[in-house]
Amino acid sequence: MRLEPTTTFLKTAICLIGLVILALFLFWLPWLANLSVEMYPEYSYLQYPVLIGMYTTSIPFFFALYQAFQILSYITKNNAFSNLSVKALKHIKYCAIAISIIYVIGSLFLLSQSALHPGIALMGLTIIFASAVIAVFAAVLQKLLKNAIEIKLENELTV
Repeated sequence: MRLEPTTTFLKTAICLIGLVILALFLFWLPWLANLSVEMYPEYSYLQYPVLIGMYTTSIPFFFALYQAFQILSYITKNNAFSNLSVKALKHIKYCAIAISIIYVIGSLFLLSQSALHPGIALMGLTIIFASAVIAVFAAVLQKLLKNAIEIKLENELTV
């Protein structure tokens, strides 16, 4: 089975997602933070804590993208059913959980400062929910892949 064009397309998509998010983090996010300070000077003390929180989430995000890229590399090398893929899925799961936790903590912090605008809360809840869905999906795939590897090993020992 030839999957190279498909995996190449997906690898390209992962790289483009990474570049777009990196550009947003480097250019749009600081601009938005400065604009928010100009519009709401009473919340200017939150500019850097919010930026630090946002930049902190970039670490697990980019690590999860790298792990997804690795899984596609394993698929290309016909090594999809391996413990390396299981490990990569485990990392993706933990990264998604970390992102959810960081956003929950950030939302609680903003709520304690009476600065949790409904639009910000909705965006935060969307990210928390999406990360939780990704974590559950990665956990399910991890379990399925483990079971498939076990069945594959049993079949190899039987034959």
